[in-house]
Amino acid sequence: MMSIADETLFEAAAREALLDRAMGADRFGKASERLREDRLPAAGLSLVARESGPAGSRLVGTVRLWHVAAGPARPALLLGPLAVEPGRQGDGIGSGLMREALRRAVASGHAAVLLVGDAPYYERFGFSAAPTAALWMPGPYAPERLLACELVAGALDGARGLISATGARAPMPELAQLVAAAREAEPELARAA
Repeated sequence: MMSIADETLFEAAAREALLDRAMGADRFGKASERLREDRLPAAGLSLVARESGPAGSRLVGTVRLWHVAAGPARPALLLGPLAVEPGRQGDGIGSGLMREALRRAVASGHAAVLLVGDAPYYERFGFSAAPTAALWMPGPYAPERLLACELVAGALDGARGLISATGARAPMPELAQLVAAAREAEPELARAA
């Protein structure tokens, strides 16, 4: 049985492993990643699909949304990455995650969602390239793949300029904490210091 729910803190490693299997290491070089790095996803908008079976449950899909500005003073969300376990693609898991993510974005009062992806897939959810014609990403990207869905009619009317990250910054550990953790993990480092 498959269910969609909030991602938990303990699923971070499973999510990253799923993203590696579904998207490969080149996902870190994408322009969208520049908008996500060192930021926290929007509250309540990190979802996972879990499949339950006799051996327990496992992560089979993930999607997150992030706070951005679609040009100056134009709040929006950036969706991505959306990923499904390679052996489960085509089973409706991605569609279920998309529908729930958009439903929650509307319920949270957001006006627009942007993403970089294949128009033929995302058009069924209301995305198109028309509202993003005067927007650009921070880095190389294919303009025809920059899509938007207005959750509130006209939310992106006149939007133009650079899409920029606006979400809360992820907390970074102190250097002393990192050194202490490394020493704990590798006792020979403690002797060398």
